[in-house]
Amino acid sequence: AAGAEGAAGIVVSGAAGAVGSVVGQIAKARGCTVIGSAGSAEKVAYVRDELGFDRAFDYHGGPVAQQLAEAAPDGIDVYFDNVGGDILEAAIGAMRPFGRIAMCGAISIYNATEAQPGPRNLTMVVGKRLNLRGFIVSDHADRLPDFLRDVGGWLREGKIRYRETVVEGLPNAPEAFIGLLRGDNIGKMLVKLA
Repeated sequence: AAGAEGAAGIVVSGAAGAVGSVVGQIAKARGCTVIGSAGSAEKVAYVRDELGFDRAFDYHGGPVAQQLAEAAPDGIDVYFDNVGGDILEAAIGAMRPFGRIAMCGAISIYNATEAQPGPRNLTMVVGKRLNLRGFIVSDHADRLPDFLRDVGGWLREGKIRYRETVVEGLPNAPEAFIGLLRGDNIGKMLVKLA
């Protein structure tokens, strides 16, 4: 969300996951309108009612592009993607000219047994003059002190909240991991060893 100041709207995919929920809250703290997508009505309520997202939708509840268009009828300026697939395609379609897409994951295709097609509307990137950029957190290690200062303050002020899904016992770790990929968790998935 850094650099998102002044953005009229940001959409966060996988908003009920640990990364997406924090990204959306950081964007809210920086004054953005935030729309989240999540995989269940419970997760939609969580990001909207508990985390303060302006709008949210269940990507299982109908065509994603249609739900996004209803949530952001004027389009979006920034999209944070950690899911990929249909949601990325819908976001590209909803982007305003010169919009920015931060790409840090594609969990929707991690378990695919066959090659997945890219977004079918990738040609829109050129016409809309979009900026798509992949990254991993270590790319920005030099910004860690700023992150700790800002996010630490927001945590103390209650502007950023989080949940954890805890599974008991190491023997349950494989099922916890599979549950993470299925989206069974809200927030970070943890395995408690003792």
